[in-house]
Amino acid sequence: MDEPGIYARESPYLERFVQLGVASGKVISVSFPSAMPEEAGTDHELLDRVFAYLEGEREDFASVEVALTVPTDQRAVLEAVRGVPYGEDVSVAQLARMTPGLDPEDDDDQRLVREALAGNPAPLLIPDHRVRDGSSAAPPDVEQKLRSLEDL
Repeated sequence: MDEPGIYARESPYLERFVQLGVASGKVISVSFPSAMPEEAGTDHELLDRVFAYLEGEREDFASVEVALTVPTDQRAVLEAVRGVPYGEDVSVAQLARMTPGLDPEDDDDQRLVREALAGNPAPLLIPDHRVRDGSSAAPPDVEQKLRSLEDL
């Protein structure tokens, strides 16, 4: 991964910018601001991959290292959602079933899944938009465009 820093480019498809935070060779954040951050660079190989995805190229971003600084139980949920393939979606209960140690019938475990999705530091790379009845850390309009892109 390139130099640490903030990288961003404008996406005509999303009608927003895609911003990456990178440190120690890992992605630490993905966000979708409405304006270009002053300190952001535009040249990053991962942005190239993201924009190919936004133009319709199938991409799962599985090889991208994401630094997850979230509680262990939420980390397990976010790691499980990375296993949902491009073009497929799951319910919160299905994601709970996919997550080791969670019971899909338990209300507290379903709440944990929703909280983990809402706190996702790297939406798109950790594809919370593939959980049809869950929260997304991406803005609602971005989430819908990502779902539409993958025909979900």
